Amino acid sequence: MDNQDLRLELKAIDTSSLVDKVEMRLIEVFLYKELKPGDTIPKETELASIMGVSRTVIRESLNRLKTMGLIESKKHRGTIIKSPDLSAILGKSLIPRILDDKTLMDVFEMRLALEVGMADFIFARKTAEDVRELEEIVEIEPDHSDNILFDVKHEVKFHGKLYQMTGNTTLEEFQNLLLPAFQHVYNIGLIKVKGKRKKYKSHKELVGLLKKGTPDEFREGMRRHLENHFVRILSNHKSHTANP
Repeated sequence: MDNQDLRLELKAIDTSSLVDKVEMRLIEVFLYKELKPGDTIPKETELASIMGVSRTVIRESLNRLKTMGLIESKKHRGTIIKSPDLSAILGKSLIPRILDDKTLMDVFEMRLALEVGMADFIFARKTAEDVRELEEIVEIEPDHSDNILFDVKHEVKFHGKLYQMTGNTTLEEFQNLLLPAFQHVYNIGLIKVKGKRKKYKSHKELVGLLKKGTPDEFREGMRRHLENHFVRILSNHKSHTANP
């Protein structure tokens, strides 16, 4: 048998550690048993005996699940299933300065998609007090009606209030993670200005749509409010595809 035949006969070796396998097996069992937040799981000694591994392996696997937010230790109860805090988990890894350019752009686009799509939730849950707060926010803003990019401080205040108005706590917390990445994309010049920028809907105009418009009109207004961001992304994409 020559070397080529030998290479064909060899198979990839499973290099996943025992801890990896135990971790995945535990998750599979949690799902199969349809465990819910608050349900308890066996103690370390029981798991070690049942799975035929050492307590050290079990302990490391459980620590990984705790880091993922899937389980937690409770006094007098032992280890229980918990509902993961998605924002906390993402916050540990969504650090703009150490994300690669592709991931940064994905995050950038994700924020645009979210803000254009949340009009119905805002309209369904808005209050007169919410609108008054937005009016106070835009009152101290420069009256932008040209092609100037938004000041990040005004963006945080205004858009942060919109996220709060959705009534979706996870979405609101998620926004706090997205905005730094959004700003970082511009700071490092990842998006280059291409072509003529268009005029956008100002924050004040968006408040007017909230008061007298419809969800569809507000959605379209938000799309136009973010128009210059879309122009930069799509121009940048066309430039890359034209010059691979």
